[in-house]
Amino acid sequence: MTSAVLVSFLRAVLLLGSVLMVLKLYRTGLYHRYPIFFAFFIFRIPNSIWPLFVEITSPLYQQVWVLTTPIALAFYVLMVVELYKLVLEKYRGLYSLGRWALYVSLAIAVTISAISLMPQIKPSLPQRSKIMWYMLAMERGINTGLALFIILILCFMSFFPVKLSRNVRMHALVFSIFFLSNTFVVLMRSLFGMRLGYEVNTILLAITAASVVAWLTLLRTAGEDSIRPPIRYGQEHESRLLAHLDTLNAALLRVSGR
Repeated sequence: MTSAVLVSFLRAVLLLGSVLMVLKLYRTGLYHRYPIFFAFFIFRIPNSIWPLFVEITSPLYQQVWVLTTPIALAFYVLMVVELYKLVLEKYRGLYSLGRWALYVSLAIAVTISAISLMPQIKPSLPQRSKIMWYMLAMERGINTGLALFIILILCFMSFFPVKLSRNVRMHALVFSIFFLSNTFVVLMRSLFGMRLGYEVNTILLAITAASVVAWLTLLRTAGEDSIRPPIRYGQEHESRLLAHLDTLNAALLRVSGR
């Protein structure tokens, strides 16, 4: 299979998978539980179609990319917040604190990313190229900030024996692979430019298509039943961890006046 055929195949799988994902979430009623996730796949359908008909080097491609990239980044932020909310739905105090911490960290990450790219934005560059640089700075900052936050979510899930549904656990795992691979591609572009662009983008397409297939396979209506993870450190130790978590959550709720 040639590279061009492989890319076309992966794009077809991604488009078909996005359509099937929308239909599955709607048919099973899981879109009520994951509304941002559902809306993201609705957005992905047209966003997967237009690159098939527009030449990547054309001005039209750049214009559409500049318009759609902020929407995609907004979905990434909202999906991470949604995932975080699902993990901490019984700990509203911790959720509120973490949400604001996420917004602040994103603002800092985008600012640092923009400052680091400013020397590369020459006054002689065309306005369209400057906009592309600004978009790349925002994309890199948001992806980096969200990647760190997702790692913290995974660390929390592995450390505290919080009772979560099978769907939430599977969604957190697959989304982490999906998003961290996307962040890896952004960082590779920042470090090496477009020299490895085609190869890296092909790998990203393969991981994204595999993630969609995993979501289609693993997310089920029956998976919404809450389950407790296996006991790894002893019942008494894990009971103490949950007690500390409840105490911290209650203190945060009192501080916030809820």
